[in-house]
Amino acid sequence: MRLLLIRHGQTPSNLKHLLDTGAPGPGLTPLGQDQAAALPEALAAEKIDALYVSTLLRTQLTAAPLAAATGLEPRIRDGIRELVAGDLEMRGDKEAATVYMGTAFAWSGGDTERRMPGGENGVEALGRFDAVVAEAAATGAETVAMVSHGAVIRTWVAARAANVDVAYSAGHPLANTGVVILEGSPEEGWQALVWEGRPLGPEGECPEESGPAGEVTVPVA
Repeated sequence: MRLLLIRHGQTPSNLKHLLDTGAPGPGLTPLGQDQAAALPEALAAEKIDALYVSTLLRTQLTAAPLAAATGLEPRIRDGIRELVAGDLEMRGDKEAATVYMGTAFAWSGGDTERRMPGGENGVEALGRFDAVVAEAAATGAETVAMVSHGAVIRTWVAARAANVDVAYSAGHPLANTGVVILEGSPEEGWQALVWEGRPLGPEGECPEESGPAGEVTVPVA
């Protein structure tokens, strides 16, 4: 299966660098709307068979133009929502960002029992994303697009793609409507073919914020 993992368009909370992971969450900025509108053309070469979105509003708004262009009905799944920030929710300081992504990348590295302060652990977070990917694979679809969120995409890909490690994922942010394309299956594993960190649509300013000394790049949900 060919799997397209697309980060949603820009939100007001992205501009403020907030860890905004609650439901239903914010909508899109005008730039985010333009980014969403650009997806059908940017992905025109892909023969998408199924389209998934998370339970957070921003993914559904981002996917709407692609759904209209392809005629696909988006499948809403909570499993591909952003990593729950827990006690860090709505914080925008560097300390919170470092704890958030440090915990997420610890999961990718195998420390899945670690828990986000007041939130989920890695077993739960990776497991819920795995479940949606497995569901999509079981449909027999050859190409599946999932509009999801920056942190959960980077964490899951670093944990599951054989050719992407934590260091690579930590050093390669995903801007709004950035995409990672993989091929494989839940049984045989995954290989990342494309890591397009830049937007598929128009670019904005400061889509993501760097952590201490630039070592951790935070996709602020």
